[in-house]
Amino acid sequence: MVDTGNARTPAVTKAVVPAAGLGTRFLPATKATPKEMLPVVDKPAIQYVVEEAVDAGLNDVLLITGRSKRSIEDHFDRAYELEEALTAKEDWDKLALVRESSELATMHYVRQGAPKGLGHAVLCAAQHVGHEPFAVLLGDDLIDPKDPLLTRMIDIRNRFGGSVVALMEVAAEEVSLYGCAAVEPTGEDDVVMITDLVEKPARAPRRAGGSSSAATCAIPRSSTCSARPSRAGAGRSS
Repeated sequence: MVDTGNARTPAVTKAVVPAAGLGTRFLPATKATPKEMLPVVDKPAIQYVVEEAVDAGLNDVLLITGRSKRSIEDHFDRAYELEEALTAKEDWDKLALVRESSELATMHYVRQGAPKGLGHAVLCAAQHVGHEPFAVLLGDDLIDPKDPLLTRMIDIRNRFGGSVVALMEVAAEEVSLYGCAAVEPTGEDDVVMITDLVEKPARAPRRAGGSSSAATCAIPRSSTCSARPSRAGAGRSS
């Protein structure tokens, strides 16, 4: 969750979802299909991300997309021909499923013209969010709907201000895969103060005594703005 620094900042109501990546880790499946549209059980992955935002009260959702991502926009739009066909068959259950994604939230789209990284993708949202605080949600990890992580992050931000990032612990040998945070405890078990950030360090940071830490890391989807997995380390980034 990101605070833009406005002294009288309003409540968080907007979510920004970067979805412009090329998906090279999933080739060849993503050659013609955006990775965000790959199904997880019976829904594309991107829908779970939008649902998480909506469940936390963020009904204004901006997707940062790119070339060859048009199917994402189509998924959150009405499909009149399909709806008419299902109506003619009186297949009300499937009709409800088809309409569900188009009625989730107020959706907006901005294209990232060139693949310049996550920071640039978030910057593409500048005109949309203005000086309002906003949440950045990345689709690399899906949060269990029973885990109110984003809601908790918004609560932390409302109480303490500033930017809030979700953290999770990883094994020392996995530290080089993640952005990592140096943290200090607070008075709350699930909240820490971030004192330093390092992007994918070569090895696990050392504690004061010299022992290798079992690392506290922000997940791959975290950045100056936001993150996801499961522990409210300082929150998600809202």
